[in-house]
Amino acid sequence: QAQLAESGGGLVQPGDSLRLACAGSGFTLKYNTIGWFRQAPGKEREVVACISSSDSTTYYADSVKGRFTISRDNAKNTVYLQMNSLKPEDTAVYYCGAAPRLSRYLVDYNYWGQGTQVTVSS
Repeated sequence: QAQLAESGGGLVQPGDSLRLACAGSGFTLKYNTIGWFRQAPGKEREVVACISSSDSTTYYADSVKGRFTISRDNAKNTVYLQMNSLKPEDTAVYYCGAAPRLSRYLVDYNYWGQGTQVTVSS
């Protein structure tokens, strides 16, 4: 059964860094676009970043450009989200999803992990 599992969340202070990991089991991540999304309380799930399967083209939401980096480690079947200069507004549950093509739209993702909580607070 194809599954995604996020890890790496936690409680950090503003300005700190975290690295989230999205590990695949039951299917190979390198053949899929992998996207990171987040959902804050009372808000809709929104795209953070995604990386294509073919040439590792990336997309970033404006709110995280220059601070977050998405990358792949195909040998580990894992996609990472390096988050630097974290802000309180980055607080959310972070999810990874898999899609057949590069897309920033939720509807295009057909596999999801269970999410990992990121809290940025002083």
